[in-house]
Amino acid sequence: MGLFKSKAERELIGIMQRIEMNMSNNYKDAAQAGLKEFESAIAQIKESGDLKADVLAKYESLLDTYKIKLKGYTHKDQKPYWH
Repeated sequence: MGLFKSKAERELIGIMQRIEMNMSNNYKDAAQAGLKEFESAIAQIKESGDLKADVLAKYESLLDTYKIKLKGYTHKDQKPYWH
């Protein structure tokens, strides 16, 4: 990884940091919203061509990882402890 990152890459890193923070604080809805934001940002960057193909591939791989991690990570699926 280079020392200087593009504006697009810094944006993606910021979104990833918010997702991680929300996951660590068990803010499930916010983490899911962050995932959608991350996916949208990647799509926009891919369309605009703001990142090199190899860097974009790295973030697309991270997106796939987050999708797997956050599958079923909602308050809806949470079982109440009093039942």
